[in-house]
Amino acid sequence: MRIPSALVVIAATILALPFGWGLGVLVAYAIAGPDFGQLPAGTVPLCVGGAIAFALAAPISASKRLAIMAAGTAIVVVLAWIGWPV
Repeated sequence: MRIPSALVVIAATILALPFGWGLGVLVAYAIAGPDFGQLPAGTVPLCVGGAIAFALAAPISASKRLAIMAAGTAIVVVLAWIGWPV
């Protein structure tokens, strides 16, 4: 049985939220270092928007987009679990 690609895209879009959030925090950390203050207020929305745009409109297949979002989310969760970057 094959899963419809619309469901795969929806799952990738849901996974884009934590992935974009973590990516936004990592970008703020890369720009300003450990004392990044309010910088994530600007970087997180940009990264979440970019991740959602990638999940919805990328020229690669829906299953690859889902795999990228799942791997990115897993990496962000592991980094948060070990306490990095904050």
